[in-house]
Amino acid sequence: MKLIIVRHSFIVFCVIIFFVGLLLAQTATEIIERAEDLLKGETSQGVFKMTIVTPNFTRVMEMETYWKGNEKALIHINSPRREAGNRTLKVGNEMWMYLRNTETTIKIPPSMMLQSWNGSDFTNDDIVRETNLVEDYSTDIIGEEEIDGVLCWVIELMPRSDLAIVWGKLHYYVRQKDYVPARIDYYDEHGDLIRYMEFSDIGEQGGRTIPATWTMHNNIKPGHKTTFEIIEIQFDVPLSSRIFSLQELQR
Repeated sequence: MKLIIVRHSFIVFCVIIFFVGLLLAQTATEIIERAEDLLKGETSQGVFKMTIVTPNFTRVMEMETYWKGNEKALIHINSPRREAGNRTLKVGNEMWMYLRNTETTIKIPPSMMLQSWNGSDFTNDDIVRETNLVEDYSTDIIGEEEIDGVLCWVIELMPRSDLAIVWGKLHYYVRQKDYVPARIDYYDEHGDLIRYMEFSDIGEQGGRTIPATWTMHNNIKPGHKTTFEIIEIQFDVPLSSRIFSLQELQR
């Protein structure tokens, strides 16, 4: 009888471990989805300040932004004066830049999506949110870690084998108490840390608890970093399809 009970308990234990494993795999994806949705929403409209810091200079830009998920984006630079009126448009897999001083529109090829956007440590892909993390990466919870005294899930994202993705892997830290992103580490295919983004100044913005400051640190260029600061933002607002058009880009 004792042997039967032990065997039964062992089987129950194995079943529990199996389903816990499935739950963790599902939860990793759900955590990323919730964290990303906090920052994006179905749509959003806002004003940001970008500060580019290098050992030789500091440059500040202010811009208006319009986003519709990962599909559409329009960014209008308001300052400094020499760049005011420049715009970036993304629709689907296509991206254009409009330069006001020369009144020219340049189409950005896919090969340039990982190039620096306006000399910052953010890429074109970062700015227009081309990459969909849940669709382009597999996810797995690999541990827990405290950041600024708050316990976070550490989620590893590995690129799917059928997609051409530049990053070898990502480590995404999400706060357990509110699903707010805390940090993202970007590694190359050799496992070297190339850059990392820290989220700070967490508070209410646009009716959500989100980080107001996002700082991208360049790990291969000492002294280089770029900070995004939210001046104001609204989520899930109606946005006309006309906003995301070449006519609006060149207006």
